[in-house]
Amino acid sequence: MQIYFSPEFLKENAQVLNIVDDKNKAVGYMAFLMESDKMYVYGQLAEEGVKEDFKDLVKPYLEGLTKLKPNLDVLSYLTIGGQKVELENEEES
Repeated sequence: MQIYFSPEFLKENAQVLNIVDDKNKAVGYMAFLMESDKMYVYGQLAEEGVKEDFKDLVKPYLEGLTKLKPNLDVLSYLTIGGQKVELENEEES
């Protein structure tokens, strides 16, 4: 199953993105909140079978957001099916 971001709410310092499958069914969400030098990232995905796809979707997106502010401290809590997920090489500058 392919998964994609579908923007729900976009502001300069906050975003809420639905995560949808190839049938446009919502299977999770991501929320990004930026406050001065910190970015808080929360996300949940219901389907455990797309763990690697989830990581492959989220990691480059986070890397792109951190390029906006090089000294941004990224604090994240991501879950898939209730299990916490760690992104390898997660940058916390």
